[in-house]
Amino acid sequence: MTPPLLGAIFASAGLGALIGLIRQWSEQTEHGGRADFGGVRTHTLWAILGCLAAIATRDFSAFALPVVIAVVAAHLMVAQGRVANATSPGSTSFAASLLTLMTGALVAWDHTQTAVVVAALTMVVLGIKQPLHAWTRAFTPADIRGTLQFVAITGVILPLVPNRAFGPFDGFNPFSTWLMVVLISGLGFVGYIAMRLFGTRAGILLTSLFGGLASSTASTLAFSRRSKEEPDLSPDYAIAVVIACTVMLPRVGVLIFFLSPALALRVAPAFAVMMAPAVAYGVWHWWRARRSAKTEVASPAMANPLSLMTAIKFALLYAVIAFLVKAATQLDWQAGILPLSFVSGLTDMDAISLSMANNLRSETVALDLAARAVIIAGIANSLLKAVLAASLGSPLLRWRAGGALVATALAGAAALFLT
Repeated sequence: MTPPLLGAIFASAGLGALIGLIRQWSEQTEHGGRADFGGVRTHTLWAILGCLAAIATRDFSAFALPVVIAVVAAHLMVAQGRVANATSPGSTSFAASLLTLMTGALVAWDHTQTAVVVAALTMVVLGIKQPLHAWTRAFTPADIRGTLQFVAITGVILPLVPNRAFGPFDGFNPFSTWLMVVLISGLGFVGYIAMRLFGTRAGILLTSLFGGLASSTASTLAFSRRSKEEPDLSPDYAIAVVIACTVMLPRVGVLIFFLSPALALRVAPAFAVMMAPAVAYGVWHWWRARRSAKTEVASPAMANPLSLMTAIKFALLYAVIAFLVKAATQLDWQAGILPLSFVSGLTDMDAISLSMANNLRSETVALDLAARAVIIAGIANSLLKAVLAASLGSPLLRWRAGGALVATALAGAAALFLT
């Protein structure tokens, strides 16, 4: 039976060797096979040293581990100063070395599971150095600006917004309004980041899917304009418009579900009916594409859909619609909600949909009325996209994408009878 001390030493050595293996592989790959400071042997010895120092601290002297950490840190700093080349230890090497010491110490203190987690995280961070550097080099100023804006919208502004009702009919809640901004901006930002990760040339299908998540209106405009510039690729751009606009429906459904699962389930059958024309068109397009030679398609550049100005405009639109809905319900003008939904849906489907979900949670709007309002907003939005495609796109895109979107609106009108 292995004594506990020997077991701790072997476990520490194994974890240190794994960290050193990833460290050595990463640096040798980057520097063309040259040996790097601190590889498998060095990290194995550091882990054993950390384990023995922790045991000495526990059983003999409280200063043993701090002295070992200080000596290793001093050694790394001296090596950094004396070896001024591309393979000299930097901040990553410094941190990995100290973490390896602490991994051995954790094993000695019977926190083996924690030591394994620390070692695994250290290995992951060391291993992703090259892909992470390649990814960050591809960042543009717009990417950084969009990231900072999303952080401001979510982590800076939202906690400062008061969470109480203001105004006539208690129709304005700043926190609720800005929370909707966070939901919309967050979903759009995720779609945009995914596009940047995969690249806009990864295929028009992928671009249209993520473009629909980020902004179906922006996608319709981009693909429609591109179809006039490259009319031979109009069939591809037409299916991209239809996909982007159809993705909008499940996206809105997911947003509604977070606020009111009952409303999301009520509108789900109608959304499925509205998506049927797009699915049929997609199957027809795929069947035709198999019979003809495909041309490589370059997807249109999609700008970052997130900005503080966009967020503020959406907040104002949502606040106005939320106030009108609150006033209409308290004054018993619920018949006016449906025309309001149609007008709101022409500009943005999210605002009226989220407003209905919020009012349903507060029991100021009936479930049937809220569902009909959301469906009417979807009908109006589809009609607007059809007008954009018809007015900005090539003749072929006008008939294909515009026709599919009109069919979507007609399906929505028929789906009202199911709600």
